[in-house]
Amino acid sequence: MTEPDVTMARIGRGVELGRRGEREAARELFSALWEEIGATGDPLHRCALAHSMADVQDEVKEELLWDLRALEAADLVTDERARQAGVAGPASGFYPSLHLNLGDAYRRLGDLDRARDHLERGRAAVGALGDDGYGRMIRQGLERLADRLTT
Repeated sequence: MTEPDVTMARIGRGVELGRRGEREAARELFSALWEEIGATGDPLHRCALAHSMADVQDEVKEELLWDLRALEAADLVTDERARQAGVAGPASGFYPSLHLNLGDAYRRLGDLDRARDHLERGRAAVGALGDDGYGRMIRQGLERLADRLTT
């Protein structure tokens, strides 16, 4: 059995704050964690934190910057590291959601070429997801993004 990952638990608390509508409190917690982790800290922590921080931004440009940080960190996360932190699937399972969020942010900013690129990258990566609620949610999100990009 692996030791509990305290940083991931703290990120989870921030996610819960955001879900409850306490976006400012979530941003404050995430900012403090980012200061602790640093831009060169554990890639899994950076990926999860940046991906979560993006979700509580009020400005699309800020959301995009955080999701780009998450994508950069995801490229450094190994399956072994993800497993140690209790992630159920492979590290490649991070990419569909990251590309979905990036595609949507680019769409909202009017950069439709980049939005389409991330849509295709997300679609190409969905094989890493299970056939469960999370996997279905991301697949449906990619299809909604595709619909928005064609209308």
